[in-house]
Amino acid sequence: MGSFATQNLLKIFLVVTLFQVSLGGRKLSEEPQLLTYHNGPLLTGKISVNLIWYGKFKPSERAIVSDFVTSLSSTAQSVNKNQPSVAQWWKTTEKYYHLTSKKSSLSLSLGKQILDESYSLGKSLKNKHVIELASKGDQKNAINVVLTASDVAVEGFCMSRCGTHGSALGSTNGHIKAKRYSKFAYIWVGNSQTQCPGQCAWPFHQPIYGPQSPPLVAPNNDVGLDGMVINLASLIAGTVTNPFGNGYFQGPAEAPLEASSACPGIYGKGAYPGYAGNLLVDSTTGASYNAHGDNGRKYLLPALYDPATSSCSTLV
Repeated sequence: MGSFATQNLLKIFLVVTLFQVSLGGRKLSEEPQLLTYHNGPLLTGKISVNLIWYGKFKPSERAIVSDFVTSLSSTAQSVNKNQPSVAQWWKTTEKYYHLTSKKSSLSLSLGKQILDESYSLGKSLKNKHVIELASKGDQKNAINVVLTASDVAVEGFCMSRCGTHGSALGSTNGHIKAKRYSKFAYIWVGNSQTQCPGQCAWPFHQPIYGPQSPPLVAPNNDVGLDGMVINLASLIAGTVTNPFGNGYFQGPAEAPLEASSACPGIYGKGAYPGYAGNLLVDSTTGASYNAHGDNGRKYLLPALYDPATSSCSTLV
């Protein structure tokens, strides 16, 4: 079982960014540090993203995340007219597939949504509980995403991570078959609004470490959920390009830098520690964003490492 912490904690990104300055298109260093391919499988084919909601979430809150997932592969004309889009952001991950010898492809779609509003495992979860919840989703051709409510404590949450992705042993009809078992990919993201928004919902909340700058207005008017989208976006990119710990990453396998976490704290050109970069601003609400999504949504998405240019790529 592998588990990789998101590198989105401000404390981490301030340290990492100081050593790997990369401003939306600038190379990571004078000698580009490519994410190494470790010859393992990537997620390929048609993959469903199943959402397991743990705790109390309003329908309007769930829609923010589900609309983001559908936006990843959206072909809606309304979205295509509004650029940059979430689908455009996601296309950077396709470049990782072009580098492998198999030249495979990936298509994501929104799968099932499972609600656990009764806190069946309590309000203090260990890693094993996260995996137990993730296993409720389909384990074949799927990514199972566990989203925990703001009143749920999760092991390591706010201390060393805002979310994780990894793989766990599943049933014999799982995505990757082995002799007696299979593995399925999962993600966990927590709602940090009441626990640690300064760590896990920056730049929509004042940071608790480093340079202090005014928080940005969240594009969906929800600091907790908009922060969850940022972390989920980072972890989905890491999941598809390094689902089982032997795909694309840099550094130690236990704490790897991946497609998004290799570009911490960068959302637009000109970013530097404490400043997210030059972003688009909604003239009506004053919210900052860099991507259009389905149903008129706007989102703020993290930079992705572009293996074709050896740089951190941003939409704006």
